[in-house]
Amino acid sequence: MRGEDSTGLRAYNERLMIAAIRQAGALSKAEIARTTGLSGQAATVIVNSLLDDGLLVKREKVRGRIGKPFTPVALNPEGAFSMGVKIGRRSLEALLVDFSGAVVASRSSPYPAPLPAETMALAKETALELAGSLKPRLRNRMVGLGVAMPWVMYEWSDLLGLEREAIAAWREIDVSAELEAATGLPVSLYNDATAACAAEMIAGDRIDRTSALYIYLGTFVGGGVVIDGRLYRGKQLNAGALGSMPMDEAGGGGRPHQLIHQASVIDLERALAAGGFDVSEMLSPNGGPEADAIFDAWSLRTVAALSRAVVTAMSVVDFEEVVIDGLLRPDWRRRVVEGVAGAYGRFDCTGLSPIEIATGSIGPPARVLGAALLPLIGRFSPDTDLLVKTAKISQSVNRQPASDPGRSGTAPAVSDMT
Repeated sequence: MRGEDSTGLRAYNERLMIAAIRQAGALSKAEIARTTGLSGQAATVIVNSLLDDGLLVKREKVRGRIGKPFTPVALNPEGAFSMGVKIGRRSLEALLVDFSGAVVASRSSPYPAPLPAETMALAKETALELAGSLKPRLRNRMVGLGVAMPWVMYEWSDLLGLEREAIAAWREIDVSAELEAATGLPVSLYNDATAACAAEMIAGDRIDRTSALYIYLGTFVGGGVVIDGRLYRGKQLNAGALGSMPMDEAGGGGRPHQLIHQASVIDLERALAAGGFDVSEMLSPNGGPEADAIFDAWSLRTVAALSRAVVTAMSVVDFEEVVIDGLLRPDWRRRVVEGVAGAYGRFDCTGLSPIEIATGSIGPPARVLGAALLPLIGRFSPDTDLLVKTAKISQSVNRQPASDPGRSGTAPAVSDMT
C-alpha cells in the first residue's frame, strides 16, 4: 500500500510540475521547486525523469543575471499529442495538437446534414488520417481523442429542416465506443459549447474571472459555465445548455420559444442564402458590408434574446463576466456583444452586481480546439477539474466593470478581444 501511495504522489507531482511549466512557458529547476512547493532535490529528480521520458526539453543556458547561470526546461512539443473531433450540424472538423497545444494538423469536411452513419464513418476516417499524419516514432505518444458534439442531436430535426427519422439513429450510437474501437485511443465526449468554453479557458485571453458565463453562437446557440474558477459541467452534463432557456410565448398557443429559436446562426445562414449571398464568404473575416442589412435584422432579435438570457442567468448564478464567441466574423461578433451590453443595461437589474460582457478570443475553431486540448490537459493536469489560470485571476483582481450611477441596477462594461 505504501508503494501505491508513493507512486500516486509521484504521478501527482509530475502533473503539478508539468502544469506549472505549461503556464510559465519555461522554468529553472529552482523556480519549479518554488512554484510547486517541492524540495529542490525532489524537483531535480522529477525533472530529470521527465527529460528522460521526452516530456520536457532543456532550453539554452541563461547567463548574465544575478547568481549562477541556469538552464530552463520547457514542454517538449513532441512529448505528447491529442486529437479533437467536432461533430457539428453542418460540418465535421478535426485537429491534432502537440504537447504545447499548438495545432499540428487539421481537417474540415462540410456536409448538408449530420446523417448518423455517414457522419460516424467520416469521423473515423478523419481521425485515422490525422493520427497517421504523425511520424511513426511519435504515434505512440497520442494520449487521447476528444469529441465535441451537441447533446441529443436527434431532437433538433425540425430546426435542421430534416425528417425525424433521418437523424434518429444518433439516439442509439455510442460515439465514444465506436471511435475507441476505430482508433485504439481513449475517447472523451464533450458538449460542443462546453468544449468551446474550455478552449477559451486553456488557450484564450478572455475568461479571467472565477465565475463566467460563456455563450457560443454556433449553428445553434449553446454555452458553458465557470464557477469558482472551474469549468462546471453538472451531474447530468447539462450546465450551460442555454439553447433550452425559454423565451417568449409562441403564437397560436404553442410551446414557448427557446433561446435556440431566437439566437442561432442557422437562421442568419438561411437569410443570407435566401438573399443570394455566399454564406461562407459572408461569415468569414473577409466578408463585406453588403449583407449588413440581413445581419442587422437577425441581430435585432438575437441581441434581445441574449440579453434576456444573460439577466436570467445572472439572477441564478453570481457571474462576474459574460464572454460571447462563435461562428460570426469578428465585426459582426463585436456588434452582437455591444448590442447585448446595451440591451442588458436597459433592464432593471436591481439586486444584481456589475458584470463585464466581452468578445471571445478564439472564434469559430473554439469547439474543436477545446475537444483537442481537453484530453491533453486532463492527462497531465494535477486537478481533475479545468481551472481558470491562476495568473489570469490575479491579473484581473483590480479590474472592476463600470456601473451606471443613474440606475439602481448595473450596466456592463464592454471588452473586445477580436
